[in-house]
Amino acid sequence: MSDKAENVPEHIAIIMDGNGRWAKERGLPRVQGHRAGAESVREAVAACSELGVKYLTLYAFSSENWNRPKAEVDALMKLLERFLKDKTPEILSKNVRLQAIGRIDLLPESCRKQLNKSIESSAENDGLTLILALSYGGREEIIDGVKSVLRAVQDGHIDEAMITPELFDSHLYTRYFPDPDLMIRTSGEMRISNFLLWQLSYSEFYVTRKNWPDFRRNDLEEAIAEYNRRHRRYGKL
Repeated sequence: MSDKAENVPEHIAIIMDGNGRWAKERGLPRVQGHRAGAESVREAVAACSELGVKYLTLYAFSSENWNRPKAEVDALMKLLERFLKDKTPEILSKNVRLQAIGRIDLLPESCRKQLNKSIESSAENDGLTLILALSYGGREEIIDGVKSVLRAVQDGHIDEAMITPELFDSHLYTRYFPDPDLMIRTSGEMRISNFLLWQLSYSEFYVTRKNWPDFRRNDLEEAIAEYNRRHRRYGKL
């Protein structure tokens, strides 16, 4: 793609699937797949920033991932912490603003501190907003949103008649961001795996059989080109 796409999605969300398969195909430990996937993250962030995408949400660690073997979870947390520490200078240099959604309080303390430090250091940037979904689950987010609305009702801030989809939006983790225009999933799986269940209602889906460590800028550009070939109707004619 020599020029910017004619209609670049404002918000792209990606399910970064296939790290483990990539490693297995090469006879490597699963953690090696996660390390290789970190380079795809760097390339996706750089490409989205250059193409004019405003928001990029990456499904980095799901609530279900806590059920993986402890050694793998520990390795993932260390990899996340190291990635944030090493890549924050690059994030700052590219004018990227870092954010996170999910039950962040469940992350290990050192990882959580580094995440908060990286978020705070990029707070004044006004380019691409990179949103990491960490310890995230769509069902959990909706439950937390319902609890937040109930507290607001009980405290007398709102009444039942005021509850609309727009009001509920304001009680979700993603309340500061628009819904994704395009959702990309790697590794060929045809499911959304508890990712942004509320927000993906009218998103365009693009699935590639490539595993995440093999996903590069040209693959992202092809997804955007396919997005441009579609007509979004939002349930209308």
